[in-house]
Amino acid sequence: GRVDTARIATLIKQERADIVALQEVDKGVRRTALRDLTAELAAATGMTGIFSNNFHYQGGEYGNAVLTRFPVKSWTNHHYQMLRPNEQRGILELVLDVRGCEVVFMNTHIDSRPDDAERWLNVGEMEQLTAKCSDRPVILCGDFNNLPAGRVYERLSQTFQDTWAKVGAGNGFSFPANGANRRIDYIWFTRPEALKPLKAWLPQSEASDHLPLVAEFELR
Repeated sequence: GRVDTARIATLIKQERADIVALQEVDKGVRRTALRDLTAELAAATGMTGIFSNNFHYQGGEYGNAVLTRFPVKSWTNHHYQMLRPNEQRGILELVLDVRGCEVVFMNTHIDSRPDDAERWLNVGEMEQLTAKCSDRPVILCGDFNNLPAGRVYERLSQTFQDTWAKVGAGNGFSFPANGANRRIDYIWFTRPEALKPLKAWLPQSEASDHLPLVAEFELR
């Protein structure tokens, strides 16, 4: 119910996160007093912040962001195709130097309408991006607005592995934060021979309208 970057930063530090995927991020938008929320969080956590604009809103920009403790070798924001007029969405792709190894980290937030046609189209675009990174492990995070029973989940499972299904305990419900009753937030990964999930958990928090989904990996 309120914008509180200090509360979010405290949570990030408590969880000792090395990489953070953030969605619905404002920069210079009137509703958040023209603040640069990514820069505030980066300063408060001592991490590098990368913001990607998906569309202009209230005089500013709105999109996804990533915070990371690892050196960023490159980053690109890809806008998804749209089937119908609505919010422009995108996927933020970073190449990180994790102790001398390249890891591709992607952050996204896809369509929320009951009809999954646009989400289905977006998964095809994720597949294309991931195919270009077949020589490196990929971590894909975000709000997919899709339940595990949906066809979008099944299609994603053909390219990626679901971290929660591998090492999470319980139902994995992350939304809404107050009384979570559905699983729509995911951490996917590729190349399990190089990237091994150790555990995944959902800290209780009021820092967002979603519970934070956290996972720990071992890079082999």
